[in-house]
Amino acid sequence: MTAKTNKLNLFDFTMIVVSLVIGMGIFRTPLNVAKASPDTFMFFMTWLAGGVVALCGALTYAEIGSRLPVTGGYYKVFSYAYHPSVAFAINCVILVSNAASLAGVAMVGGEYITAIFIPLSKDAAWIKDAANAAYIQNIHIVIAITAILIFYGVNLAGLKMSAKTQNILTIIKIILVLLLIAPLFFADNSTAVQQHISSVSPTFKEYIKAFGVGLVAVSFTYGGYQQTINFGAEVDWPARNVPRGIFFGISIIILLYLTINYAYIKVIGFDTLHLPETKNIAAIMASKIFGANAEKILSGFLFLSVLAYVNVLLMSNPRVMYAMSEDNILPAVFKQRNSKTDVLTVSLSAFAAICILIVFWAKEFDRILSFAIFLDCFGMILSAATIFILRKRTKHLDETGIYKMKVFPVLPLVFIAAYVFVAISIALDYENNHHAALTGLAVMAVFTGLYFLFPTKKHNTDVTKT
Repeated sequence: MTAKTNKLNLFDFTMIVVSLVIGMGIFRTPLNVAKASPDTFMFFMTWLAGGVVALCGALTYAEIGSRLPVTGGYYKVFSYAYHPSVAFAINCVILVSNAASLAGVAMVGGEYITAIFIPLSKDAAWIKDAANAAYIQNIHIVIAITAILIFYGVNLAGLKMSAKTQNILTIIKIILVLLLIAPLFFADNSTAVQQHISSVSPTFKEYIKAFGVGLVAVSFTYGGYQQTINFGAEVDWPARNVPRGIFFGISIIILLYLTINYAYIKVIGFDTLHLPETKNIAAIMASKIFGANAEKILSGFLFLSVLAYVNVLLMSNPRVMYAMSEDNILPAVFKQRNSKTDVLTVSLSAFAAICILIVFWAKEFDRILSFAIFLDCFGMILSAATIFILRKRTKHLDETGIYKMKVFPVLPLVFIAAYVFVAISIALDYENNHHAALTGLAVMAVFTGLYFLFPTKKHNTDVTKT
């Protein structure tokens, strides 16, 4: 007889993985990838490469989560493998990056839901007017903040409530993606895949640059699964369910992403994706097949996808703050839990406040894309590299039934190399992204310095006993 627990089962955890990854990125970033790609071959190769990198990373994090199944695992791994100062700096950077991603995605959701009332395909001159554009942007900000506040309240109600809400929203999100794939079966045979052809064949160097720029957007779209190790101690049978949940979740995502991108190319056309005025591509695709009403309905569903992403980040990130407080780096107040719901009230409130503040700064999705990914590169590279340290320090766990990746060290090395390439691509794209790279480095330096200003220097790095 098994007792009921308040922990997440395999289905709950798999749905969290899917929700962490499938935000609004797939409904926006294909535009960025298409504009960076000289042809459809590079477009699909970039998405396929991103899927391979995500799978390598997912399996690497699966083993990390199995070896250190602790609440706030992302922070705990840094602290245990490196030094608490590195853990503090990287996790503060990651919290800022996650909050920025949430803000940017919420703004994209605002674009879609606003299109229900102000169709972007109509009154183009009115929309381009500076005053009207500012008015629309303010609507986006209000919608984004409202979404954050709603799911701040949901998460205050407790983990099981937020997990059940997440399951429902994730199922809606998957149905939405399947609806976007449906036009493949309804499009008539006259629909052609447009091929963007430059008058001059791209050089090898230009292909590499295009791949790097495209991979920035693809990395954002596939990113998020690494946060699942923050739930390590709250998953039932973590040694079994953490790796399975990540593997199943990423496999679902890769299949959906490749298929939906093929649908974009077939129905909308590659050349159309290159146009500066092309926005809200998912709604455009629906309208081409099912008419203007379908565009409005799909825009509503897309906003529900935003809610799922907002909810899961509000679930995950307060646990990092808890772990940092438990290690005496953040004040003890961040460990405070509600006695009835067991919710990390202070950490949740603080993260929600950061998200709301960033909404005012972010304003547009494209503005924060490179900045968020450049910050993520620090965390991705350093966290994946901990597997080499953990394998040595937790060798005694090898025969205890924990998950161990089959192809080691190839998988983590591929993952690390990919994110080094992404970071270099952002830094070298000086004209567009130099502020993102320089600001990211400055943020990292500031947080490292702040660590040493905290009076408490006692750290609990022996997380294997947690």
